[in-house]
Amino acid sequence: MTATPALAAASILSGLLLAPLTPAVIARTKAVFAGRRGAPLSQPYRDLAKLLRKGWVFSRTTTGLFRAAPVLVLACGAAALAMTAPAGIAPGWGFAGDMILFAYLLGTARFLTVAAALDTGSSFEGMGASREVLYSALAEPALITGLAVLARISGSSSLAGIYAGLGADVWMSAGAAVLLVLVSFLIVLLAENSRIPFDDPNTHLELTMVHEVMVLDVSGPDLAAVEYGASLRLWLFGTLAVRLALTPSGLGGWELLAASIGGMLLLAVLVGTIESVTARLPLLRAPLPLAAAVALTVLAYVLAARFLG
Repeated sequence: MTATPALAAASILSGLLLAPLTPAVIARTKAVFAGRRGAPLSQPYRDLAKLLRKGWVFSRTTTGLFRAAPVLVLACGAAALAMTAPAGIAPGWGFAGDMILFAYLLGTARFLTVAAALDTGSSFEGMGASREVLYSALAEPALITGLAVLARISGSSSLAGIYAGLGADVWMSAGAAVLLVLVSFLIVLLAENSRIPFDDPNTHLELTMVHEVMVLDVSGPDLAAVEYGASLRLWLFGTLAVRLALTPSGLGGWELLAASIGGMLLLAVLVGTIESVTARLPLLRAPLPLAAAVALTVLAYVLAARFLG
């Protein structure tokens, strides 16, 4: 128990420091598939440093909301990381019902991003905001229902209690329900982070972008906050999936922290592989995988109810 504060601090700091590395690993994986060398893994850190040295440019149509949104979104991401990073590693971390606060923090960050995009008065950013809200209308139910399934199986409403209660014995009896939730979390990860097949983060065509089009007017340090917040969001959703996949291993403490970091890198390789072998879905078909994720979590809840009954 004396190592708990150190473990919690290490898990949070590792997330803050390594979050920009995740999109770099994805980009390097895609480069390997394309037969290219690719950018160095340190490129996201260089880009952030370059943006921090630049100045701000604000449209005359924007208000204080547009200027405050990047920092507030980043604050929401950092608060969510402080809740999820030590979960399952540091005993006694968190509180009952913190999974609801986690979902609300992510929802607040999305609301601020959409509101800032609408504040510019740009029709392109308005289209991106409407698509973001469309995807979130399906992604959030899948996330909340998945967390509810895990809470029902583990008997705890805190993230730390959920991971602690999902041991190898639970996987033997209710593994099908947990596996369905894990698949659903992976689909939500791709949608919430605007990855293929939902969006192409490398495109520069405003008519097809979702997340990128919402931040076209952001510049300088604010853009650095947006880019860092996006990588932090990817790390958050990846942590949910990786920690869930590691629950039957029985690891704990520093071993679990090391395994989680390694799992995040493997997850980044998996995302890069998915983006290399699949194409972006048409806009009208993009919500279908999210609808499937919701159906998977509902089915998982039914299986969990039978397991507990």
